[in-house]
Amino acid sequence: MAIKKLKPDTPSQRYMSVSTFDELTTNKPYRKLTKPIKKTGGRNNLGRITSRRRGGGHKRRYRIIDFKRDKFDVKGEVMTIEYDPNRSSRIALIEYKDNEKRYIIAPDGIKKGNEIISSRESNIPFKVGNAMPLFRIPDGMLVHNIELKIGKGAQISRSAGSYARIMAKEDGNVTLRLPSGEVRMVNENCFATIGIVGNKSHENIKIGKAGRSRWLGKRPKVRGVAMNPVDHPHGGGEGRTSGGRHPVSPWGTPAKGYKTRKKKKQSNKFIVKRRK
Repeated sequence: MAIKKLKPDTPSQRYMSVSTFDELTTNKPYRKLTKPIKKTGGRNNLGRITSRRRGGGHKRRYRIIDFKRDKFDVKGEVMTIEYDPNRSSRIALIEYKDNEKRYIIAPDGIKKGNEIISSRESNIPFKVGNAMPLFRIPDGMLVHNIELKIGKGAQISRSAGSYARIMAKEDGNVTLRLPSGEVRMVNENCFATIGIVGNKSHENIKIGKAGRSRWLGKRPKVRGVAMNPVDHPHGGGEGRTSGGRHPVSPWGTPAKGYKTRKKKKQSNKFIVKRRK
């Protein structure tokens, strides 16, 4: 998980940094747990751009990740730690006692040969990589890969270095402090995995040059003030202008500090404290 700085042989390499990939044990995925990804270029089924600045990038195969951890009471051994081009975290290939293989998000500190287990009923140890319902996990513990709806699969704390802390339990809900700083209640029967997500140093990587962003499928961001009035509220004007109003999106929504969350959103009742 260390980061390697490059020699400044070219101007872009002066600030570029890359992961050393020390923790990886193989450079090829388990083919049966992959499938092809069709690129959309940010377009929907009508061919219209719905996500701007997407397109290109290196060809990838999707790794099928077990976010549900529903292989209950069967011990599994970590076979490999692998790179996944579709996410910031590493993934671990688990082989269970009945010879089934699955990928999981690799927690920090997990190594090849470690044993993990997932259980709904029995009391299993609070060991990194073990998955269980939230009501079984003691207060103060760090967890990741957290479900929001029972049986749907993990939706929270899945990216590199992220975790949530269990704060309290009451009335069938568990209170979590999420990576964003939000304090939220989640049903106590939702599953979570002990520990924090690995590859913590991912946030310190410097891309270094424009081309490397293009390898990742990210296209350039054009400033609104550089556009014409037909394309953006900040566009046009004689000579170079600063936009002439508070920053907004191309559709006129204020860009700085404007709250867009719906006032009657169903999940508001579960949020104890909003993120900052």
